[in-house]
Amino acid sequence: MAETWQRSGDGGEELNRMTILEHLEELRKRIMWSIVAVIGGFLLCWYWAPKIFAWMAVPITQFLPAGEKLAFTGLVDPFMLYMKVALLAGIFVASPVVLWQFWLFVSPALYRHERSIVVPFVFFTTIFFLGGGYFGYKIAFPMVVKFLLSVGQNFRQVITINEYFSMASKVILGLGLVFELPVLIMVLARFGIVTAKFLLKYFRFAVLIIFIVAAIITPTPDIPTQCVFALPMIGLYLLGVLVAWIFGKKRPVEEN
Repeated sequence: MAETWQRSGDGGEELNRMTILEHLEELRKRIMWSIVAVIGGFLLCWYWAPKIFAWMAVPITQFLPAGEKLAFTGLVDPFMLYMKVALLAGIFVASPVVLWQFWLFVSPALYRHERSIVVPFVFFTTIFFLGGGYFGYKIAFPMVVKFLLSVGQNFRQVITINEYFSMASKVILGLGLVFELPVLIMVLARFGIVTAKFLLKYFRFAVLIIFIVAAIITPTPDIPTQCVFALPMIGLYLLGVLVAWIFGKKRPVEEN
């Protein structure tokens, strides 16, 4: 018979207690299903990979002289590029399934009424992930491209497809993950690990960490470009504070 345990403050509802091996088996299962979903997304996007890359290349191609294209230096470079493009697009296509698998992994540690938010959880995590990726593509990355081209305007540009995709995917995928910050805070708040008061108390340290993360995912060292990444992250952190205040674990009021 499976062991059970209780968390205080929830009417003595019993939760399944899993051994370390059971946790690892559950994690393996969720990772496998996530990989299957990403592979499915990859296969779905492979046919449209050239068109997807053409869409991704708009931030740079709009500044190229008429008739000029991105370059490649190896015969297999275009093929490998489309493989990477299909994989990146497949991750975004499969993101609802991957996030659903993440929910299935953490849900055994939640009470019945906490599991009822599964639909909002999967919906909003998907929206934030896609929104972060779109923000990176539409706003953040074009600003990076424009800045870098302005720095090198006295030279003849030879931009390879590998260099361009490496930078673009880092920004797009990085911001997609960063935009999950409010959801991460909500999960931590539901487990009682953080509170809105705690998050506000250490806000100045959070800002420092945010700028460090922005410096890591930003391809350029200039402050204006880093602010393009950091300011939305600060806004997401403050949104997370509000989420923690609304959905955080309520601590029992001590009796006098």
